Amino acid sequence: MRNKQINILFLLLVVCTAWITTDRFVFKPKPVKLEIPKGWPQPVYDFTKNPLTQEGILLGKTIFYDPQISKDGTISCGSCHQQFGAFNTYDHNLSHGLENMLTTRNAPALFNLAWQKEFMWDGGINHLDLQFLAPLTAHNEMGETVDQVITKMKESPQYKKMFKAAFGDEIISTERIGKAISQFLLTLVSSNSKYDKVKRGEANFNLPEGLGYEIFKQKCISCHTEPFFTDFSYRDIGIPEDAYLKDKGRMKITGLSTDSLKFRVPSLRNVAVSFPYGHDGRFYSLMNVFEHYRRNMVVTKNTDPILRNKLPLSNYEIGQLKAFLGTLTDSVFLQDIRFAPPGINDGKPPVDNHQ
Repeated sequence: MRNKQINILFLLLVVCTAWITTDRFVFKPKPVKLEIPKGWPQPVYDFTKNPLTQEGILLGKTIFYDPQISKDGTISCGSCHQQFGAFNTYDHNLSHGLENMLTTRNAPALFNLAWQKEFMWDGGINHLDLQFLAPLTAHNEMGETVDQVITKMKESPQYKKMFKAAFGDEIISTERIGKAISQFLLTLVSSNSKYDKVKRGEANFNLPEGLGYEIFKQKCISCHTEPFFTDFSYRDIGIPEDAYLKDKGRMKITGLSTDSLKFRVPSLRNVAVSFPYGHDGRFYSLMNVFEHYRRNMVVTKNTDPILRNKLPLSNYEIGQLKAFLGTLTDSVFLQDIRFAPPGINDGKPPVDNHQ
């Protein structure tokens, strides 16, 4: 009897050891450290609740570029956020959704999101892990439900395998989808433009660029503060309301009339390649933007106080400013194959652009 008990205990020990080996010790996702560019503040995103791993980043990138998450299988996140345009809606004034329907805004560029507390032009989303829900469920964007997306993923052996590699088991949930997409988006760090190289002592501005930088610091830096070239605030910059879109901006979120026509100050990094400009893409060139500020603003009681007299700019100043803004283009970021659709350099996560 004693020997029988010993044998049973031995078998239980073998089974438990095998279970621990297969389900616990095999789950060893490879951690990825987000390198903070020199001189930048610490990110506001809480990485302790969603640490970066190679497996999580790859899963997030796969979802980001997967059109099957949309209702008709034609629209992915990458459809509107294109890498060559700094992950914005390049060329089109308004983003396109299902059946080529138009949305009401131009999809903003995506980079340096780890330092951002709120998202969308109106700040309607206050956590990066939740941001994907807005375009996913919007009828004129992806038009899908979260439950249906999860059902699709559960039917995919590839996704089951990837979720297990990233999170330890095959459970697919809204939370995990959001965390995976965030992991990929958090690696989109743009910090290697000529401007950055000048700041690091690796390059020098030419004469127009240097003059433009001085003009920029005099006339633009109040809203477009370094190093992100945005202060993340919401401002009415004198853009009149579109009669068809009727977009009230921040007021839609807060309900305050004082927030009418206020939109988030966009980053000027990669601005030379991320046209068209404005929340509804109404400005097709930088010259259009400059003309707006110096001549075409519609000043109202909500217009930002620093712009009540518009923004005086001479042709000379505009020329120098354009030269400086060109130094904010990060070609390394725009061409990094690690941010490209899956199939290119898979399994190797984005790393610090300084390397």
